[in-house]
Amino acid sequence: MKHTPTIRAELDGYLKQEGLSLTQFGQLAGMNRGIVSAIVTGNKSMSVNQLDLITEAMGLPEGYFYDLFIENYIIDHPPNMRRIEPFLFRCAELDKLDAIRRVVGAIMDNLLYSPKLFEIAEELLAQGRHAAALLLYEGVAEAEKYQHSERLAVCQYRIFTIQVGDDQSRNLSAATIFKAFVELLDEIGQLDALKDLANMYRSLRKWDKVEEMARKMKAKAEVQYTLKHQQKDRKRDESTKKLSRPMFVYITYADLLCAGVCEAQGDYQQALQYTYAYANLNWVKETDEDTQHWIGLFQHWAEVNTYVFKLLSGDTSVLNDYVEYIAATSNEADKEMVTKLLNVMFAANRYQLDVNYMLKRFETVIGSIVQHGQPSSDMYTKQVISEQFARFGYELAYYYLYRGMHNVGFKYLMYSMVKSHIINNETYFINCMGLFVRFKAQAAPETKTEFYNLIEKVWLDNVEKSGFSDHRG
Repeated sequence: MKHTPTIRAELDGYLKQEGLSLTQFGQLAGMNRGIVSAIVTGNKSMSVNQLDLITEAMGLPEGYFYDLFIENYIIDHPPNMRRIEPFLFRCAELDKLDAIRRVVGAIMDNLLYSPKLFEIAEELLAQGRHAAALLLYEGVAEAEKYQHSERLAVCQYRIFTIQVGDDQSRNLSAATIFKAFVELLDEIGQLDALKDLANMYRSLRKWDKVEEMARKMKAKAEVQYTLKHQQKDRKRDESTKKLSRPMFVYITYADLLCAGVCEAQGDYQQALQYTYAYANLNWVKETDEDTQHWIGLFQHWAEVNTYVFKLLSGDTSVLNDYVEYIAATSNEADKEMVTKLLNVMFAANRYQLDVNYMLKRFETVIGSIVQHGQPSSDMYTKQVISEQFARFGYELAYYYLYRGMHNVGFKYLMYSMVKSHIINNETYFINCMGLFVRFKAQAAPETKTEFYNLIEKVWLDNVEKSGFSDHRG
């Protein structure tokens, strides 16, 4: 039988090696002699705080004994949440994710501990310790996978939002898994979940899913909005506070999403009808500051998108007005700036419009977009806007290459290829390769080398992800 070392034995050995008395070590550790004695003799277990004091006094790195702590006091012991909870928080502080994983695995056979672990996960999430929270949410979700509970649904929602990243194929998998749990959330919680799913599918250009999520969100939000104004009770008011936006936004945002679906399908007239719908907000009953803020945003978006849909439908007479509107209402910090400029480039390439003057006017902003990207603050910014960076680079490259400005065109094409690879969007990457092949005769030798190196890197990355060896020889 394998002998498991103990922290007590390690401490006892250290005291003998250093020739320290219990009193002397207690002074070093900031602990009284009685506690040190009880720990050494095995008459008393220890807290993680005491363990940290002992570790520091022994001159060892923080968390040095955490694996032994799990062995000595958690595994094969009745779970003591008064000991485990502070230990989990301390592991999160030190980024000891393997230790958290072991603790969760040791105690999650018993569903009685699910509520407490869920509470700890929520606190860790609020602290911004997402990786640690994810392990707890996954543990609770696994333990409760047959319970069909609201807590299970919330765990899956948290897992979904934490796992969202640059890789669009993984994002699609995460969205597909979470979609099955939305209906288990409470009626209010479903609204943000459907909004986030819609934004995810929008970034993936899964327009049928975007429309499905938008229609569900609107139907549910309309019911809740009606109930809100029919039943003035504290419980309902408290529940609506959980929403990230005012209630009416979920109704109106659904129309904006449906307009985007129509735009993607080339039905610009129907897109305009949805735009007119979310521009008309006379029915909104609230008058508070937050409501006025969102009404202003929708009116702004409606004005912009009215220009856009007219422009994309072929009414190029609105181009100058649209450009002036962008200049008057935008700045480098505007997360929608890439979307606005993308609309111009899409129309320019579709209708062979000369927009050199616009590109010169926004040269600094475009340079900032390409160099720095957009900071991620929410599901929309992280996904929809990130996807549009790749499209924007492609449209710029297309415009410049077909106008004979090859150096700048290849620069933006490389940018688009890199962004497409980061988000793992094969369609965009292949489109970029097609454009490169079309114009590679005009590329300088060093430019060709740069593109070939990138293509090889992407190929090797995909080989590594697939788990297959590279047998090119």
